[in-house]
Amino acid sequence: MASVPLEDLTVTKGEELLSLYQWNTRVAKHYFCKVCGIYTHHQRRSAPNEYAFNVACIDEGFDFNEADIVQLDGSSASVQR
Repeated sequence: MASVPLEDLTVTKGEELLSLYQWNTRVAKHYFCKVCGIYTHHQRRSAPNEYAFNVACIDEGFDFNEADIVQLDGSSASVQR
């Protein structure tokens, strides 16, 4: 997952296949593919000026070998590089 300012994220194709999910305060906006269910991106409640997005959903122009990847373990809050 990566983050960008709202104005820097553009859905270039498949927008009609996205489903919006909100709960509780309905401030955060979570988007999923209606076909396969993959999480694509969301607007955070804690940082409403940003989108977090699933880098695996980038179709072209992203080189995973060049990315600074940080692996997080949510249960113990440890970071592995």
